[in-house]
Amino acid sequence: MSPGSSQPEGERPQDTGRQARRSRRASGRPARSASAGAAPAGGTSAGGEPPRSGRRGGPGPGGKRGGLTPKRIAVIAAVTVVLVGGGAYTAHTAIQNASAPAQEPLALDELARALGGDPFGPDPAADALKAQAAQALKEDALRRKREGREPLDHIKIVKEAPGGGGFDPKQLPAGTANPTGNKALGKQMLEARGWGDQWGCLEKLWMKESGWNERAMNRSSGAYGIPQSLPGHKMASAGADWQTNPATQIEWGLTYIKGRYGSPCGAWGHSQAKGWY
Repeated sequence: MSPGSSQPEGERPQDTGRQARRSRRASGRPARSASAGAAPAGGTSAGGEPPRSGRRGGPGPGGKRGGLTPKRIAVIAAVTVVLVGGGAYTAHTAIQNASAPAQEPLALDELARALGGDPFGPDPAADALKAQAAQALKEDALRRKREGREPLDHIKIVKEAPGGGGFDPKQLPAGTANPTGNKALGKQMLEARGWGDQWGCLEKLWMKESGWNERAMNRSSGAYGIPQSLPGHKMASAGADWQTNPATQIEWGLTYIKGRYGSPCGAWGHSQAKGWY
């Protein structure tokens, strides 16, 4: 102990520390907790920042949560109306179609016109080709006669049917046509139309045109089949098998004659005068 000290004799430094602590407790100052820096509930942290929420997915920027907002409710309602309304419209349309009265099928000529064009009406381009072919045939026959040769047959029997109109050329099956059988079929179909008295005209007309051969093709114009349709795919209005089926060709030819000339005799008279029909 240094000279001049007023510390009572026998008092120790440890006692002085204890007294200081007792004095602080008596004055009401809170003691520092063992976990320094821990903020009291509802307060701030030691750094002055507000406490962070312990839950994930809490409020985002602006304090908005990810729940149903008025805008989202409106969108959901609109989608529901569209889905339900569309289903109701489909069901209503199906009921209407099922209860609608059956319509009469279109006639052959009506169907052909609905699909575009009239395969039985006047065709200036095709008529011009027919006229040119008839003139070429006449000139060739005169030349051959002067030369002492036999006239050239204006038709040829092909092994491949022509295409066109969405149809590919078709290889014809082996064998020969049956003109005699085709004539018998043509007479029967003619009588079914009430044209029994027109058989003589039709028989001569198509004998001149094709020899009643469903594979006949005009050498000059390219007309095809028993009735010599130009182009051949016009006969598709009577059936998709127009390239090979004599009945389909005859059906188309009779309808064509009715539309253009009124009767087979009318068509035969035009052929005699012009060289084509």
